[in-house]
Amino acid sequence: MLARFLAAALNALLPPRCLSCGAPVDRQGGLCPACWGALTFITAPHCACCGLPFAYQQGDGTLCGACVASVPAFARARSVLVYDDASRPLVLGFKHGDRTHAAVAYGAWLARAGAELLADADLLAPVPLHRWRLFRRRYNQAALLAQAAGRVSGRPVVPDLLVRRRSTPSQGGLDRAGRQKNVAGAFRLKRGKAEVAGKRVVLVDDVMTTGATLAECAKVLRRAGAARVDVLTLARVVRP
Repeated sequence: MLARFLAAALNALLPPRCLSCGAPVDRQGGLCPACWGALTFITAPHCACCGLPFAYQQGDGTLCGACVASVPAFARARSVLVYDDASRPLVLGFKHGDRTHAAVAYGAWLARAGAELLADADLLAPVPLHRWRLFRRRYNQAALLAQAAGRVSGRPVVPDLLVRRRSTPSQGGLDRAGRQKNVAGAFRLKRGKAEVAGKRVVLVDDVMTTGATLAECAKVLRRAGAARVDVLTLARVVRP
């Protein structure tokens, strides 16, 4: 009863608005029909490793060409949405526009998309920001996503497990090789190997483009003895 009263009071003070376009909706953290219909949610069939969506079913355990050519440092990656013109306002508004209230909805989406990863995960850890970038932005969007997904799934979250040891230039405009070089050696563990050894870790971030940053973080965790490292992101770039 108290929860219903508080929800009604919140709706009266702050009428629910679409997370993308701002149109009135029926509940907090919702999307209007037009914005919802424009989003491309990633579901099976997809690459068993990186989660790249396939156009048609290719059988259980099928890998995409990129994962066959070069096995990623992480075991599995799953994403909620294709990063495109429809999802970009959601991601950028959350990342740069202080729309942190959206984390609650995104956490539920992540828990659903990453159910198989979270089923036996020991902990969730966000990709870290460098301290100066965190100071300018005031929050780490990956940490907010990890906390939200952790609350829904019931899995513990260690928001400061990894540290970005040096400030790297923006990955925008770099190809796969350039991104890998840019983030090489940029991360380290903060709390030591004992907390990771033998654990199944799920790395959380907002967008996966080439996977270079997530792979570098996964390498750090694997060197520290992690039993498995999976990846969960709100969106991912899908190139033809």
